[in-house]
Amino acid sequence: MEVTWREAMRRALYGAEGFYLRERPDRHFRTSVHASPAFAEAVLRLLLRVDAALGRPDPVDLVDMGSGNGLLAARVLAAAPPDLSKRLRVTAVDLSPRPGDLDPRVAWEPEAPYGAGGLVIANEWLDNVPLDIAEMTPDGPRLVLVDTSTGEERLGPAPGPEDLAWLERWWPLRSPGERAEIGRPRDEAWASVIRRLARGTAVAVDYAHLAGRRPPLGTVAGYRDGSAVPPTPDGSCDITAHVALDACAAAGERAGAEATTLTTQREALRDLGVTGARPPLALASTDPAGYVRALGRASQEAELIDPAGLGGFGWLRQSRHREERS
Repeated sequence: MEVTWREAMRRALYGAEGFYLRERPDRHFRTSVHASPAFAEAVLRLLLRVDAALGRPDPVDLVDMGSGNGLLAARVLAAAPPDLSKRLRVTAVDLSPRPGDLDPRVAWEPEAPYGAGGLVIANEWLDNVPLDIAEMTPDGPRLVLVDTSTGEERLGPAPGPEDLAWLERWWPLRSPGERAEIGRPRDEAWASVIRRLARGTAVAVDYAHLAGRRPPLGTVAGYRDGSAVPPTPDGSCDITAHVALDACAAAGERAGAEATTLTTQREALRDLGVTGARPPLALASTDPAGYVRALGRASQEAELIDPAGLGGFGWLRQSRHREERS
């Protein structure tokens, strides 16, 4: 069956037999959360900053968008100091079934709550929000249609007016054969997060690209069992595409964000105390076991901030300081 890529991704990932409703994603690919507990510890330090800026409210929220198996939410909750822990309200947001071993203090919801005050973290969530693909032709952009069982493609109709406007603003196509992934659904998804945040900070962490450096042939990819596979939208694999985070940032500002920072994971985590620094060699003589543990920790941190790997991810941080009043 031939459909647009947005519809194909929706069915393949979130349909009745979709990949994310049937599979545990951590069995197929590794995120920063799985790479090291240092990531959750950095998120906790950011939450503590947000909590202090808000005046240490009771409750204070942590919302984990696209929570997967709930590991990030559970790790932050487990590591929270007593004063924060007793006020902390944790919500994991995911369409998959709740893991049976998840801490019962973590609420499990299919969508972000309204009125949260605290920190919303969306780690590798936006890249799985379905979107359409357009290809430039001599007659202008055309949508790409895909066979959901084989992955074969052909050109379809022109995008609608809103998508054409998005392309012209954020990912203009100039030469025949160039492709763009129409990120308007990601903008809308992120804007919804900002609107539902009463006070605090929302952070999106993802594969990203910015205007002027868009990949000319797009980024749609498939993953299964830890390896890249052809992105066939039949429900057998993860389907992902990098995120135009600058477009999401603009959408968040239209939705009410009052402060925006767009940077890399390397810079964001270094600001939160993740350095990858090796332990002093003298420790190997005085505490060999401690040295080995510290060396392992340094290696994990180095992976998180490696600019050629996870450290190259984009970090979009947006805040709201005042609640809207009706």
